[in-house]
Amino acid sequence: MGWRKLSGPARGDFLFKIANAIERRLDEIAETMTREMGKTLPEAKGETARGVAILRYYAGEGMRKVGDVIPSTDSEALMYTTRVPLGVVGVITPWNFPVAIPVWKMAPALVYGNTVVFKPAQETAVTAAKIIECMHEAGLPAGVVNMVTGDGAEIGQAITDHPDINGITFTGSNAVGKRVGQGALARGAKYQLEMGGKNPVIVLEDADLDLAVEATISGGLRSTGQKCTATSRVFVQKGVYEPFKAKSLDKVSRLNIGDGLAADTWMGPCASEKQFNTVLSYIKKGIEEGASLLCGGGRAEQAGLQDGYYVQPTIFEDVTPGMTIAREEIFGPVLALIQVESLEEALALANDVPFGLSASIFTKNIGHMLSFINEIETGLVRINAESAGVELQAPFGGMKESSSHSREQGQAAIEFFTSIKTVFVKA
Repeated sequence: MGWRKLSGPARGDFLFKIANAIERRLDEIAETMTREMGKTLPEAKGETARGVAILRYYAGEGMRKVGDVIPSTDSEALMYTTRVPLGVVGVITPWNFPVAIPVWKMAPALVYGNTVVFKPAQETAVTAAKIIECMHEAGLPAGVVNMVTGDGAEIGQAITDHPDINGITFTGSNAVGKRVGQGALARGAKYQLEMGGKNPVIVLEDADLDLAVEATISGGLRSTGQKCTATSRVFVQKGVYEPFKAKSLDKVSRLNIGDGLAADTWMGPCASEKQFNTVLSYIKKGIEEGASLLCGGGRAEQAGLQDGYYVQPTIFEDVTPGMTIAREEIFGPVLALIQVESLEEALALANDVPFGLSASIFTKNIGHMLSFINEIETGLVRINAESAGVELQAPFGGMKESSSHSREQGQAAIEFFTSIKTVFVKA
């Protein structure tokens, strides 16, 4: 009850102190992240800095209003709303963003008065522990954030089933997310799920091809494709298909794969042996189902990489909508090129999957932009920019099977982490 009774500004002050503690240890935390899951060091530093910015943003949210005055039909009464915390929130996070995702869940949970039970992915538990150390250094009271590590199925199930956990916020696979949602629903707990994506890019004939290629390769292959918003399917209008393909292959041929700590590395390894094998199994499936392999397709062959979990950046063409690599999330550095006649065909194919997380289009035509915005079935829409881009001050979440239809980040976070209380006061 002590944390809940603090004022919003007082809780915000703790978040400012945590942000400062993480900033002081930014290089250390980023290097730990790279060593644990392979993300390049510049990406790891950028992610850690983003965690600092998220904390400072939500520290400021402690000063914002939490309700409204509503006119009552009784002229002698006061009616208003306020918001109250859920209580204890379970936070279950993946390994691909081991600082940003936990922080963008815990920061709003804390500033709105909740306490937290935090279950990070085992693959990045040391990085998570360093974030918790920073909370301790900042003087966060004991028991406000509690980290538990171990087997995901066992601990995740315990969080889902525990009667004293009032809400669960989860990011991860669809299969696990659905189990979390079903378990929470069965006992009446609030839940928030962010899950997979099969994110499309549409490149039209009037696009800036150099920009489109740069953004497609970055969106699909950075972080070794291990982003829920990573580009996976690329729908290219017939008139520019061949030059787009040629430019993409040239770009990929010049990417440097290697140790994420090396200064010249553009793409690091898969995060684990399991993920490495999963990506290779999808590539094999693509070949077996008749897609044409343009580049990559196996373990990286450069000296010193043969024993690591390095997958070659891979591009397929002749991919049909029913193929496994066109429908399932791979979570690896694999792109599927699909030639289309028109924007209408591209939109129909882009929407023809169970997922709806992010999508982007490259065009100079305002009419095409508006058609895309109106018709694409995703929660995040990007115009002339890569699909993998999320800003901390904006709501984030997906449609269809990518989400429980709630939103994270920005001011939208208050909707999950609090409940509205309507108050009627009669003099």
